[in-house]
Amino acid sequence: MTSSILPLLLEPEQLAGFLEERNALLQQEPETTSETPALADASDRIPIRIIDLCAEQSYQTGHIPGAIHLPVQALFSGQGIAPGKLPEFSQLQRLFGHLGLTPDTHFIVYDDEGGGWAGRFIWTLDVIGHKHYSYINGGMLAWRGAGLELEQNENHVPPTYPALKINHQPVAEIPDILNNLGRPNFTVWDARSPEEYRGDKVFAKKGGHIPGAINCEWTNLMDPNHHYRIREDAEERLGMLGIRKGQEIVTHCQSHHRSGFTYLVGRILNFDIKAYHGSWAEWGNHPDTPVEQSRL
Repeated sequence: MTSSILPLLLEPEQLAGFLEERNALLQQEPETTSETPALADASDRIPIRIIDLCAEQSYQTGHIPGAIHLPVQALFSGQGIAPGKLPEFSQLQRLFGHLGLTPDTHFIVYDDEGGGWAGRFIWTLDVIGHKHYSYINGGMLAWRGAGLELEQNENHVPPTYPALKINHQPVAEIPDILNNLGRPNFTVWDARSPEEYRGDKVFAKKGGHIPGAINCEWTNLMDPNHHYRIREDAEERLGMLGIRKGQEIVTHCQSHHRSGFTYLVGRILNFDIKAYHGSWAEWGNHPDTPVEQSRL
C-alpha cells in the first residue's frame, strides 16, 4: 500500500494547485491504448476521489471540479433509537464500491457546514482501515471564499468490488465507556451544545451528560472569520478544558454528526481518539446508563 500523497489537513489553494498540476500531466499523456494504460490506472499514479458531502442544491449550484456528491444518509444506519450508528457491512460495501475504492485511492473530503459530515466520512474510512485521505480546511465555504474554480457537472466513477474489513479501533460502544469511567487517563468529549450537556435541552428519555464528560461544542473549534477553518489555537483551547494528548478520548454528540468534526480535529491533533457512534441517542435512551446534570 502506498503512502498518502497529500496531507490530512489540506488548504483549498493547495488542492487547487495539486489539481492543476495533475490535469496538466493528464493532458501530456499519450492516447490510451492497450499498451499505454490511462494515467489513473498506471502503477505510479494514485486514484483520487473528491467527495462532496454538501447539500444537494449546493452541489448542483457549483462544486470542486471532479467532485462526486455523496448524500450524507449513506453514512449511517438510520435504524432504531440510535439512527446515527455505523451502517450494516453490506451498506458499507455498496457505498465504497460506488465510490470506486481501491487500496491506493486517496479521498479528498469536504462539506459546506464546517466539517461535521466530512469528519464522519473520515471516521468511516478509519473504520474500514483506509488511511489515504485529506480534509479540505473550511470545506466549500473556504473554497468559495478563495474564489477558486467551480463546476456543475455531475461526476461518477466506475464501481469497484472492495473486500472490506472492519477495524474496531476507532469505534466506542457503551461497555467501552462504562468500563473506563473514573480512570484518570480516560476522557469523554461531549460535542453537543451547553444546553444539551446541562440537560436543559433534551432529545432522549434522559437529559444531561455522561459522568465526567467535558463539553466543548463542535463549533467552538471553527473560525468564522476564516471561512470556518479549524481554529489555529484548537489544541490550546482543548487543553484549557482538560482535553489533551496522552489521554484516551471518546467523543460523541446526539447522532455522531457533530462529533464527526471533533473526531477529525482529534485526528489532526494526533490525539488517541475514538467516536461513540451510538452517541446520546443511544446513551440517553438506555435504561442502565448513568447520567449527570450540572451547570457549566
